[in-house]
Amino acid sequence: MDAAAEIADLRACLAEREAELAMAQRLIEQYKAQLHKLRRMRFGRSSEVLDAQIHQLELRLEDLEEGEAARIAAAKDALPGKARPERRRPVRRPLPEHLPREEIIHAPGEVCPGCGGTHFSKLGEDVTEVLEKIPARHKVIRHIRPKLSCRACEMIIQAPSPDLPIEKGRPGPGLLADVVVSKYLDGLPLYRQSAILAREGIEIERATLADWVGHAAWWLSPLARMIGAHVMAAPVIHTDDTPIAMLAPGHGKTRTGRIWTYLVDERPWLGPRAPAAYYRFSPDRKGEQRPRDHLAACPRCDPGGRVQRLRGAGPTDGAAGSECAAHHACRLLGPCPTQAVR
Repeated sequence: MDAAAEIADLRACLAEREAELAMAQRLIEQYKAQLHKLRRMRFGRSSEVLDAQIHQLELRLEDLEEGEAARIAAAKDALPGKARPERRRPVRRPLPEHLPREEIIHAPGEVCPGCGGTHFSKLGEDVTEVLEKIPARHKVIRHIRPKLSCRACEMIIQAPSPDLPIEKGRPGPGLLADVVVSKYLDGLPLYRQSAILAREGIEIERATLADWVGHAAWWLSPLARMIGAHVMAAPVIHTDDTPIAMLAPGHGKTRTGRIWTYLVDERPWLGPRAPAAYYRFSPDRKGEQRPRDHLAACPRCDPGGRVQRLRGAGPTDGAAGSECAAHHACRLLGPCPTQAVR
């Protein structure tokens, strides 16, 4: 093959790659537009379907952007002397000021390469900030309690055991908090956390991590009750339910449970109450954990406990519902109508 044919092939290959890049950029812009539209729709109404669509578009957009970056890097390596393909770069925001800074000075040298001089005047400097991560490290804290014997009366003294999240357990407060946050905030199951710890040579079974999470739930239950009391005492409560798949032991399949969210947020009208969210779980829409039972303890909806006493009786279901409906109408009608009757 002569040089002209080889150049023609290279040009054709380059044109094909540029066409692929252009197509990928169009797809990226299209997905970004769809994602922006779905996000606006999401804030307009609550929909689990929209959340799933947004998640899928995020994944597809991520794959396209990664593929585009890989193709650009390959084209630059294959044609080092050519111009780099144009690419719309994301906006680069400055790094947060609260992060600690570590300075590394790259000295150009002490001798001038042109004349061999050793006296320099500083004109300025170029600063490049690189975001780095220090990998998380685990350490073992040894609590040592010496036993001392009094030489006068032979009494043995020793400091009491330190307060730990789990009695006679191994996790410290920081590790326990990391396990709980990784599971419930980052969506990292316990078996994956067990595998991550195993890479560092720390063998902790999933069942042990589950025991830790159970103890953490016990420690946090008083705080959850206080948040619930704070939310249920508010004059206006926003509520919604989210279906969640749960295991059905013995049936070989899953069934749908419910996460009920009760939200208080008075910031739009500068209310005095701090914003808070209270979550309750129920295996279905029936039974004793329905919203009617959650709101039965609400002092504004049921100050005399009437909803609790009337619960379960068919003819009085409407009365219980009217109490809660009047509660939620307070933001539109002013003072609670049921209180006016009383």
